[in-house]
Amino acid sequence: MLHPLYAALARECVIDLSPCPALESGQQDPPQETVEAAHQWFLEMDQRIQVHQLRQFLQTTPLTSEERLRALLQHHLRRANRTDSDRDKIDFLLVQFFSHCTPSRLEDGDLDLEYVAQVLEPVLGTVEPQMPDSLKPLAELIEAANNCKSLSELLSSGILEKGRKLKTSCGDDYFDPSAMITFTRFSFLMRRVFFRLMHEDLNAILDGLRELEARGVETLDCRAAQFSAEEPVSRLRMICQSWKVMFHAEYSSGQPLRILVDLRSVIDAALAKSTKKSVSQPEETPPARALAAAAGAEFAVSASEVPEFEVNSAPPEWDTNPESSETGSEGSENN
Repeated sequence: MLHPLYAALARECVIDLSPCPALESGQQDPPQETVEAAHQWFLEMDQRIQVHQLRQFLQTTPLTSEERLRALLQHHLRRANRTDSDRDKIDFLLVQFFSHCTPSRLEDGDLDLEYVAQVLEPVLGTVEPQMPDSLKPLAELIEAANNCKSLSELLSSGILEKGRKLKTSCGDDYFDPSAMITFTRFSFLMRRVFFRLMHEDLNAILDGLRELEARGVETLDCRAAQFSAEEPVSRLRMICQSWKVMFHAEYSSGQPLRILVDLRSVIDAALAKSTKKSVSQPEETPPARALAAAAGAEFAVSASEVPEFEVNSAPPEWDTNPESSETGSEGSENN
């Protein structure tokens, strides 16, 4: 079951490893030497696959399924000598499996440890979870994240880094079933916060761009967000619409996320400047509705034709590991 997934991942990530004839043949009752060759092939693949590659692949490939995620988890959990990389892969896979099996409309209040343990039972076995005392600060981090008003506030709050530090400080204790259940709940709830704030930031940017167009603003100095000094507002709007696809697939693209945060700052500043100018020079600023009409159909955004950015309550994996966002995580990328 795992071989097709690993073979596709190797092709996509350009991992240079010779095919395994023992696995390619698909023998039903292979001899011992064939089993050993297959085991060695998987071992070498696991050593070459980086967690960010696994994350990217599983969130975009049609090969992902509950059955394959369960097999991947069991494969990694069976490893006798686990490295930090193994821990990060297991951490990601647990949240991915949980997300795959959890109804999207489930309320946060229903996501207690008992529920998480029930969903993860196929891979962790029957567990009566009890949050370790050392992990109780995670509850405070979740509350702090829920109080964040923007993606910029979340990314600069240090919450992601604190969660990551707790995870790494656990050492081998991370692999205690209660700890894995606790971190799965934490990562899933943090991911929900992340996607909610990203959704709100994108909508705020799109609303701001429409308002600026209505006020007759055609270009913005967006060098702070790595765009040009005279970036067309219409082009920025199209870029933001395209981001809804990219960000839905993977939160841990650190650079695009920073651009998103910086772009909202630029838009907010432009709106404030435009508002101040309209107050000081009211006679030079036509009503917004008149400007919107004069701007023509090319600047109009129809809700039916260009839907706002939408994020499922159980979106693709977001890891709370800040390193995975090549900020880190990814974050997302926790990541």
